[in-house]
This record gives sequence, structure tokens and C-alpha cells, in this order.
Amino acid sequence: MEFTAKAIAEFLKGEIVGDPEIKVHNVAKIEEAKPGTLAFLANPKYNKYLYTTEASIVLINKDQEIEKNVKATLIKVDNTYESFAKLLELAEQAKPVKEGVSSLAFVEKSAKIGNHVYIAPFVYIGENVVIDDNVQLYSHVFVGDNVIIKNNTVLNSGVKVYHECVIGKNCIIHAGAVIGSDGFGFAPDENNVYRKILQLGNVIIEDNVEVGPNTTIDRSTMGSTFIRKGVKLDSLNQIAHNVDVGENTVIAAQSGIAGSSKIGKNCQLGGQSGVAPHIEIADGVRVVPQSGIPNTIKEPGSIVMGTPAFNIREFQKSFIVYKQLPDLFKRVKQLENELSKLKGSE
Repeated sequence: MEFTAKAIAEFLKGEIVGDPEIKVHNVAKIEEAKPGTLAFLANPKYNKYLYTTEASIVLINKDQEIEKNVKATLIKVDNTYESFAKLLELAEQAKPVKEGVSSLAFVEKSAKIGNHVYIAPFVYIGENVVIDDNVQLYSHVFVGDNVIIKNNTVLNSGVKVYHECVIGKNCIIHAGAVIGSDGFGFAPDENNVYRKILQLGNVIIEDNVEVGPNTTIDRSTMGSTFIRKGVKLDSLNQIAHNVDVGENTVIAAQSGIAGSSKIGKNCQLGGQSGVAPHIEIADGVRVVPQSGIPNTIKEPGSIVMGTPAFNIREFQKSFIVYKQLPDLFKRVKQLENELSKLKGSE
């Protein structure tokens, strides 16, 4: 679909500088854009491309300084990142929506299927499943018995949802994710043979959650593993049994949250973060990538770094000393040698 600069500016409540009738049909990076595309500028590192870009329309912040002539039509907005995200949502909504149940899918007779649902070939829907309106299930999705999937949620190819789990409204589960597999529960007997502890709970994913590809979320031993409203999980994350991830928390790729830990609201965990079992992290905590969290963090809004992780300022001071250890060691050895010589001369 094509959009004019005027239509885009009205949608974003922005200010046009240039031709209001110019049209775009696609989006592109500002440094790679071609005529007919829309780009955006938010990072000052890319300012130079504003004057060379071939994009027909560029979104810029209202406080962006213009140093020379710009070929493209500009739309000034309060926040380019947010505005660009809104445009992408608009473009997605303009795409035709698939509906219907493929003859190559298998849906158990006891399942309840809502209106305007899409079920692709090779999907399996188990006993007593409830699929609400506007849900989309793509090829090779498995939905176990007694699962509930609420309105407007999308499960991409190869997602597996085990029995009894609940997925809320407006969620996106990406390819290969596994929801509700058994938690890692084993107990050694007198012969040190590990016996499986049955995992009798489920996973509850609340509304507006996005789960990245190949992420796994374990069912609880008892009760539920919770992924609260607005949580965003990146690729290849492992969320263990009985974990509770608070509202609007973001966890980047390859991170692991061990069993029964509780993550607060509005937290940010960088890639390859690790959280030990049975601890709590306060609201608003930020964890630097590759950090390990062995103990509870009680201070809301704190920033931690390292393994074991502690306050980022203290870590940075410590690291300065750590880098100097080889020189400090040499100086200590020299002082020891000089002290030995002094003692010998006495």
C-alpha cells in the first residue's frame, strides 16, 4: 500500500517540511533508502545521511537541527522511534488477515474455536482447548489438552504449548518456542539415582507478551510459572519452573532464570544474564549483559554488573584495580626483594 506524507503526518500528528503529496510504499534504513521509501533519523551518528539519503520521506525529531539542504520531505515528530514503530504497526494492519481452518490441520472435537481464527496445515489442537477470536496458528503448532489461547494471539511455526497452559490476549510466540515443558525437577535416592519429580502445574502468560524463537518456559512443579503483562522475552531464553517475571520486564537473548526466582516489574536483563534459584529482583533493576545474579537484589532501580553482580559503579572501580593487578604484583615482588636485601645487609 502507498501512503502520502500528508496521511502519515496526520496519523503521527507531525509537521511536514516539503511535499505533502509525495508517496511511499516501503521503509528502509536512512543510509540505504531508495525513492519511494520512508526512513527515520534518531541517532546523531547518522545525521550525515539526512543530506544524502534517497528516501522520499524521513521522520526526524522536532529538535533536529538542519544544517543544509535536504532533498527528502521531512516529517517532524516528538519521538522518531515511537512514531516509526506506530507506522510499522499501521503497515502490518493493512496486510490481509488469514482466516479459516486448513483441511490438513487436526482439531479434536471437544476443542472450541472462536471467530476469524486461522489454523494452518499440520497444526494439532488437543482435547478441550479454547481458541478465542482472531487467533492465528501457523504450521506445525502443537496445542495440548485444556490449553486456553485468548484473543488476537499469534503462534508462529513450530510452537509447542503443553497441556493446561494459558496464553493471554495480543501475544506473539515466535517459531520453536516451547511453553509448559517439564521443570527440571529430580531427586537422588539412596543409590544416588535421580528420580523424576512430577511437574503438576502450568504456565500462565498474561496479555501483550512476546516470546522469542526457541525460548523455553517450564511448567511449575505446583501452581503456575507466570509471565506477566507486557513482558518481552528474546530468543533462546530459559525460564525455569515456578518463576514469576513481572510486568513489562525485558530479557535479552540467551539468558537463564533458575527455578522459583521472582523478577520485578520494569526490569531489564541484558543478553546471557543468569539468575540463581529462589531469589528476588526488585522493580526496575537493570542487569548488564553476561552478569550473574547469585543473591536477592532489594534496591529498586539499581544497575548491576559482573559475576557475581553488584553495583555498576563499584564494579567499574574494582575493574580498574583488577586491570592493574599484574603491575601491582610486580611492584610487590620488587618490594619484597628489596626488603630481603635490607634484612640481609643488617
